[in-house]
Amino acid sequence: MSLLTCEDFLKELNDYLDDATSPGLRQEIEAHLAQCPNCWVICDTTRKTLRIYKGTELYPLPPQVHQRLMEALRRKITERNGRH
Repeated sequence: MSLLTCEDFLKELNDYLDDATSPGLRQEIEAHLAQCPNCWVICDTTRKTLRIYKGTELYPLPPQVHQRLMEALRRKITERNGRH
């Protein structure tokens, strides 16, 4: 039985997916994934999402969209600052 908790797994997920964990920790994570279907789903979904994201091309925002976004952000910041 793995000593790694679900919380521990979530803290290590990024490093695990980036192959940046030590071999011992990697083994603990994989043992946990074999026993915990919830964490396995999180890991699998995150891995697939990253694979899709990395395969997409970046497209610049059209100037009009950028301008509208910046105006919306300024309004939101002004509203928030006005409430404090």
